[in-house]
Amino acid sequence: VQLQASGGGLVQAGGLLRLSCAASERPLYRYSVAWFRQAPGKEREFVAVISGSGGNTNFGESVKGRFAISRDNAKNPVYLEMNSLRVEDTAVYYCAARLGLVMPTTPALYADWGQGTLVTVSS
Repeated sequence: VQLQASGGGLVQAGGLLRLSCAASERPLYRYSVAWFRQAPGKEREFVAVISGSGGNTNFGESVKGRFAISRDNAKNPVYLEMNSLRVEDTAVYYCAARLGLVMPTTPALYADWGQGTLVTVSS
């Protein structure tokens, strides 16, 4: 499945952004969808994942309590709502999808990726 991530931009610390991940040619309701991020010089980091039904979620430790993940299967997108943003949240954010019920937190277990959207948090 081809994914498209959008919604990145420049925001001040403490602000919020909402990222979207949509599939171009088929609905995502059969897929677990995750967000990862990669800052310059760092490895890709797990941010959040949501099950196909939307009933189960998991978050990386660094974003727990600040980020939320949701999906609207009737309209396709998966959303990552980022609140209380910090300078260290600055990264390129990628969405990834995996067919089925498993919700991995490891990038290598996802076959389908979006192109990434840049989030920059200024102090």
